[in-house]
Amino acid sequence: MTDGRNLFLVAGAALSALASLLHLGCIVFGASWYRFFGAGERMAQMADAGRWRPALITLFIAGVLALWAAYALSGAGVIARLPLLRTALCAITAAYLLRGTVILPVMKLFPDNSPAFWWWSSAICLSIGLTHLVGLVQSWSRLSTH
Repeated sequence: MTDGRNLFLVAGAALSALASLLHLGCIVFGASWYRFFGAGERMAQMADAGRWRPALITLFIAGVLALWAAYALSGAGVIARLPLLRTALCAITAAYLLRGTVILPVMKLFPDNSPAFWWWSSAICLSIGLTHLVGLVQSWSRLSTH
């Protein structure tokens, strides 16, 4: 930690923010981005057809990731304390770790997504989850509610 700021949570925030921006890029740049990032041919075709569903789903995911970035920044001491900070950071860390480790069951739920998408995104989520976990452990006592 530097100046009371947890660098692991700052890194976790940056990774979540980047993921959010990449999701927004899918909305802006369309089907080619959905295909490149492995979202599945069905999503790409719906985006090509001008359907609202891919954009809505992707916007929701981008919003969640942006919120998670804000919570990591709050936990890092960069921005003001957000409500239920420690609880939220525990849930966010668990979500990333879970998403990173339960690849095979999740693959079966979304068969349209490419195997490469599942392996890469799982590795990325696991890495982000571990980054959050280290930051959370380092900041645990400071994050307690007073």
